[in-house]
Amino acid sequence: MPLGPQVDPWPRPLPARTPISGAYVALEPLHRRHAGELFEAMRGAEASFTYMSYGPFASQDELGKWIAASAAQHDPMFWAVRPVATGMASGWLALMDIEPAHAAIELGNIWFSPRLARTRAATEAMFLLLRRAADELGYRRLVWKCNAHNAASISAAHRLGFMPEGLLRAHKVVKGRQRDTAMFSITAPEWPSRRDAMLAWLAAENFAPDGTAKQGLAALRG
Repeated sequence: MPLGPQVDPWPRPLPARTPISGAYVALEPLHRRHAGELFEAMRGAEASFTYMSYGPFASQDELGKWIAASAAQHDPMFWAVRPVATGMASGWLALMDIEPAHAAIELGNIWFSPRLARTRAATEAMFLLLRRAADELGYRRLVWKCNAHNAASISAAHRLGFMPEGLLRAHKVVKGRQRDTAMFSITAPEWPSRRDAMLAWLAAENFAPDGTAKQGLAALRG
């Protein structure tokens, strides 16, 4: 009877809770010391939590308690995002739903403040965690999932080269509402083209003097 291809069956290592540095951004293991900067970054950005399962946060203390609880978990494993250009922690993201035995891992729980969203630092932050998972740890399946109504997240998945897998209907209840979940993935054979396109997009020579990208990620993937 038909079977899938044989693969290396060894379990993959769990990610390490360590800092990661890039050209435009530093990722720091999320810690309650980030609460002040992150609370300042989210002022007036309540709508950015519409599709998150938590937030918005009414006070720095409330945010600090959420950060402390989140930083104590290994899955999701959170990093704060500190763009080099501003020096201020302005968002977070995580590796989550980690399945070492199946070499599958998700990039998710992404919250970027308005001043971080759609910047080189934001793209590099996501790239750094994807590269850690795929190249450093050997995960074969990189997952992206989001609320099916979240057009911005779906657009980001397509931009990074994640392939759509379909819809999980009535998947969750989030903030009292039914959530259908859109599923995406990048598998091991697809990763090199995605990685190379992201590296080419992030290269300094891909940006005009006014900071706009000369070529988009889709074009660089060919």
